[in-house]
Amino acid sequence: MKNTDYDVVVVGAGPVGSTAARYAVNNGATVLMIEDHASIGSPVGCTGLLSTRALSECEVLPSDSFVLNKVRGAFVYPMSGACLPIDGKETKAYVVSRKNFDRTLASMALDSGVELKLNTRATGLDNIDGVQKLSIIENGQPGEIRAKVVIGADGVRSRVARMAGLGQVKKILPGIQIEAPYKSPDVDYVELFVGSQAPGFFGWTVPVNENISRIGLAIDCRADENVRTYLDRMLKNNDHIASRYEGGHLDLVIGGIPLGPPDKTYAEGTLITGDAAGQVKPTSGGGIYTGVACARIAGEVAARAALEEDNSAQRLAEYDCRWRAKIGRELAIGMNIHNFIGGRSDSEMDELIASMNKPPILDTITTYGDMDHPSIVIKKLLRPSNSRHLLGVFRAFAKTVLWHS
Repeated sequence: MKNTDYDVVVVGAGPVGSTAARYAVNNGATVLMIEDHASIGSPVGCTGLLSTRALSECEVLPSDSFVLNKVRGAFVYPMSGACLPIDGKETKAYVVSRKNFDRTLASMALDSGVELKLNTRATGLDNIDGVQKLSIIENGQPGEIRAKVVIGADGVRSRVARMAGLGQVKKILPGIQIEAPYKSPDVDYVELFVGSQAPGFFGWTVPVNENISRIGLAIDCRADENVRTYLDRMLKNNDHIASRYEGGHLDLVIGGIPLGPPDKTYAEGTLITGDAAGQVKPTSGGGIYTGVACARIAGEVAARAALEEDNSAQRLAEYDCRWRAKIGRELAIGMNIHNFIGGRSDSEMDELIASMNKPPILDTITTYGDMDHPSIVIKKLLRPSNSRHLLGVFRAFAKTVLWHS
């Protein structure tokens, strides 16, 4: 392999990119991380609700520098019927400042020896004589970087994935969120809104504090209406939200949630990870835990392949095998949950929520509920001792989710 500028170049400096870069350095590689934007953590493209396991996977402790609130449970609201309260009894997730959180992980990468270029966009990728030639525009000027392996951690509409011929994720859900004045009924709980008010997915409020919440939704797209229409409708027509929303907003985020990994996440000299690879939980749309778990593998495999002077697709296929062994089944189960719920009518969703809203079932959810591994609680709910409490729609749901994964 001819001389290169770096062993590994990581495109994208979000949590996934920073982790992949750090793990590549820790495995002996010289690493450059490039970021399209002029600063880390901007613009924000995420709800900013991270599970406790996500922070652990990132190898950071909760800190006042980025944690704004702690959450222990959720209130789930169907279109009709009683709210389903889910109490985790202890902190299950953190509401974070994504700007500060992303900068924390980027700083960890830099401290480990990663180089960083901001305001640098990847525009082309060629594999010539075993060398990855990455065309860039840095501060408005064209250039080129040569590397042994390129890792695409560049988000939902990944240029690296497209340039490497790796195809697309199975679907992208349009989403929207505002940060706005909102009187949260309990800052220890997020609120989830299911049914036709957010078809195919759900709406949410995530409390930053007693007076401010992040209010948003994602939908499994209908061509005739956009997410802004659904958000405006939810703010006005959902009595629960309308009674607490005080008008206006402090921030607005519009983006996409990628679901379903492509068939391959590797090519000659190239890996993709995180949102670029559809490594996102289809049940919640969260991608930090899953993305970072895969990024750690990507960084290690890329570094070792580079140092072995073997960046062939056959060598890099190790990454694809390892990340699928780690989270592939959980993503498949999550997609089954997503598809099943997305096909339910409002009355069926109301019945599903009602079947879960019974003390024995709620106790099981409290004990075994896991926002990163929903299959655990579903298996527990299928125990014979719970069968008399579950209506047919829930049993059909649970069996479909587990047996077709």
